[in-house]
Amino acid sequence: MSLTTGAAPFGRHPAGRFEPPVPADAVYVEPLLRRVRAKLGDRAVIDSERVVLVHRAGAPPTYAFPAEDVRELPVSPEPAALGYVRVPWAAATAWYEEEEQIFGGHPRNPYHRVDCVRARRHLRVDVAGALLVDTTDVVSLHETSRAPELYARREVVRMELLVPSATVTYCPYKGSASHWNALVDGTLVRDVAWSYDDPLPESVPIARMLGPTYGVAGLKAALNLLGYDVGAPRPPLVPVPQTVIPLLRDALARFEEIPA
Repeated sequence: MSLTTGAAPFGRHPAGRFEPPVPADAVYVEPLLRRVRAKLGDRAVIDSERVVLVHRAGAPPTYAFPAEDVRELPVSPEPAALGYVRVPWAAATAWYEEEEQIFGGHPRNPYHRVDCVRARRHLRVDVAGALLVDTTDVVSLHETSRAPELYARREVVRMELLVPSATVTYCPYKGSASHWNALVDGTLVRDVAWSYDDPLPESVPIARMLGPTYGVAGLKAALNLLGYDVGAPRPPLVPVPQTVIPLLRDALARFEEIPA
């Protein structure tokens, strides 16, 4: 997403192109005009206002700090910024920009945004032979360098077919997502939808709405069908059921993305 991942300009599968082309290993370094702190337990081990943000193709951005601003943590030199070092995210207990704790395993990307717009797109979802939702009353969520996602109000979803899942995921730009399983005539289909009950400000229009079907797992399965080797979803998400693969193939064929 953003500058360096997915279909972004410096991602592995950019949607557009540069003219003239830029080197595939280009690195973009910029100052981050925020105070960044890290804690190890209750001890402050980083406190810096001289942070740079490093963008590399195919990866989220990373912090780099002047070596003297880091204490008690493992470091490695940042080749793109002389005198600066990198710190593994997991080496610290908690990270903060100003007074706000940062989750998600990497810094937020300043070039990433979320735009929610009301739409009349047709959203129909069948799970295990049962109709879950069929509506054109949706919100279309457009997130930098990702395909749009459709969200539906709970009033138009057959919520009696859904039960809360134990899966909880976090997006640095939307917040914490609760996932839902479908239970249809005794058949349990895991993590068919998600919802953001208390989203971050940009995503407030989708608060408590449901979507998208199969989420990250379905997106990865579709990309694999398109020939991109993106692997399986990482825990706690599980791969989509094999019964879903033909449905994804049919949908991609309708849009002429792959042969029918």
